[in-house]
Amino acid sequence: MAKPKLTKAAQPKNAVTTGQAGELQQQADDMHPVLTTQQGIPVADNQNTLKAFEHGPALLEDFILREKITHFDHERIPERIVHARGSAAHGYFELSQSLSQYTVAKVLSETGKRIPVFARFSTVAGGAGSVDTPRDVRGFAVKFYTEEGNWDLVGNNIPVFFIQDAMKFPDVVHSVKMEPDRAFPQAASAHDTFWDFISLTPESLHMIMWTMSDRTLPRSYRTMEGFGVHSFRLVNAQGDSTFVKFHWRPALGIQSTVWDEALKLQAADNDYHRRDLFETLQAGQAPAWDLCVQLFTEEEAAQLPYDHLDPTKIIPEEVIPLQKIGRMVLDRWPDNFFQDTEQVAFCPANVPPGIDFTNDPLLQGRLFSYLDTQLLRLGGPNFTQIPINAPKCPFANNQRDGFMQMNNPKGRVNYEPSSLETGTPRASQERGFQSFTEPAGQGGKGRPRPESFADHYSQARMFYRSQTPIEQAHMASALVFELSKVETPHVRSAMVSHLLVIDEDLGKRVAKGLALSPLPAPAQPAVPVQDLELSPATRIIDRMKQTLEGRCVAILVDDGSNAQSVAALRKALEAEKAMVKIIAPKIGGATLSDGKHVPADGRLEGSPSALFDAVASVLPLEAGERLAKEAVAQDWFRDAFGHLKAIAACKGTHKILKAGGVKPDGGVFDPEDVKGFVAGAKQRFWDREPTLRNLA
Repeated sequence: MAKPKLTKAAQPKNAVTTGQAGELQQQADDMHPVLTTQQGIPVADNQNTLKAFEHGPALLEDFILREKITHFDHERIPERIVHARGSAAHGYFELSQSLSQYTVAKVLSETGKRIPVFARFSTVAGGAGSVDTPRDVRGFAVKFYTEEGNWDLVGNNIPVFFIQDAMKFPDVVHSVKMEPDRAFPQAASAHDTFWDFISLTPESLHMIMWTMSDRTLPRSYRTMEGFGVHSFRLVNAQGDSTFVKFHWRPALGIQSTVWDEALKLQAADNDYHRRDLFETLQAGQAPAWDLCVQLFTEEEAAQLPYDHLDPTKIIPEEVIPLQKIGRMVLDRWPDNFFQDTEQVAFCPANVPPGIDFTNDPLLQGRLFSYLDTQLLRLGGPNFTQIPINAPKCPFANNQRDGFMQMNNPKGRVNYEPSSLETGTPRASQERGFQSFTEPAGQGGKGRPRPESFADHYSQARMFYRSQTPIEQAHMASALVFELSKVETPHVRSAMVSHLLVIDEDLGKRVAKGLALSPLPAPAQPAVPVQDLELSPATRIIDRMKQTLEGRCVAILVDDGSNAQSVAALRKALEAEKAMVKIIAPKIGGATLSDGKHVPADGRLEGSPSALFDAVASVLPLEAGERLAKEAVAQDWFRDAFGHLKAIAACKGTHKILKAGGVKPDGGVFDPEDVKGFVAGAKQRFWDREPTLRNLA
């Protein structure tokens, strides 16, 4: 068949002459580097496969195609079993109070130095492609690049855990993950397998109280507390040991959302927390956390009415106060998300000299598990050479070969001791890591569980009773929601029997919410339940910091909106360090009353009020009347009101409020009352909630 010829008229519109092509190519070469293969061979055509002829088969000799497709086919690495969905940032840590009397660790004893850090925040249950805002525990892991090697402080935004012994870790994770026969639900604990496990594992009850609290609905990563969970040891120059628990306190204060808000955030933006951290750093803001410690001796630990080596227990701040010792500041988003955030490898076993482990049985298992999983995820033992994992201090060892060896070790000596070469690495008694010498225990080999670990209800009771009434209602409602998703009646009944022991009123509230009748008998604790002193420090609502710093406020405008009112609101909000976003019915923005055009940061239909901490609306009367007929506008204000946020509403906006069934209260302000609205935007109006929804 003869090859068809293109006439001039039939040539592609982007066709150019030979002379033009050369000129355009030169311009492209001047602007961009030449595309090459991994071997550095320049590529002429990155769009078309090499073929035998125009309509012929592809040729195996096309090494450019083969390299490109092969790399693509191998791009994905195994995701983390837990904490797969995460976001991270670079920053620094600066010690302000020396702990030199307790530890030889330079990172905790030498003040005034900025130590590079990389912090990763994550959900636990969902996969890497899940969402940011489910009800879930959040991971809080920090890698300190100290001059004595990397220190990984790997914890959560909750100070306790579900289990006491690492032997049960696979079980709790299997139970909360997608059910194996159906592969759902994703990133959710509201299903049978999880609650079946919990109902049969009363040691999990304290963690369940925290998980059902607002702690698992954080407003942002920037407003989460972090906890090292376990007791660690600090060891000083004399070899003396002091127990320590680590806490991170957000500079912006702790903040959470309400359940309905979290659901609508998930619908509005699967990447809500990731986007928040990214946009914060892009705007030049630097989230910060104070590092605090609880320090206590063996003698003080022995006086506690619970075992501090039990990871399902806390030591309340009221018992051992926190001491602030330094601050972490995050100031840079990774240049490449995969390279840093996905490849970073944390391990609790990474500690510098002067920090040591305790006999917490969950911690002991984690010391093995984290390293083991990285060997699979990152392709072998040389994952420590990936830049995000490599120490920033000098390091030397005799480890050789293996997949992806990049360090190019030189010389003939790869063992110790040796005498063939000078300068080979050797152990140092003076500078090396020294394990704390702990007295040997008594008894034979076995698998005992300490009797001091047997109390599973007292701290769960303490935590629940320490909360404000509205937080208790949130917890009861969360339990009703979760258990209502459980299909197996005896599991629901078993959980209520445990709740009745924690607090009788709580058990009855949940039973009523489940229409569970008759009421099951309370569970039988292994040891008597204690009424411990309450811990108000575990609350959220009355500890929220009244500030607009780090918060985002939306101003809804339309053509003809009062320019002076918009400007006054914006100026006052930004003076309080709030981020302000202009929302309009159309993404092109609006022309205000002064004739000036204001671009929109978001379109009303695609920017639900759940994304903001407070909302203001400055609309002409006719715009308010028009928008009052639109469900999206009604929902915008109804949700803001339902999520207990401050609203600034002009006369036109009141038309929308009325159409949406919103009856204004003390949290609804006139836009002219700038001072009142700014003050209201710093808080939530919790008194409003009982009038809006039936909590358990």
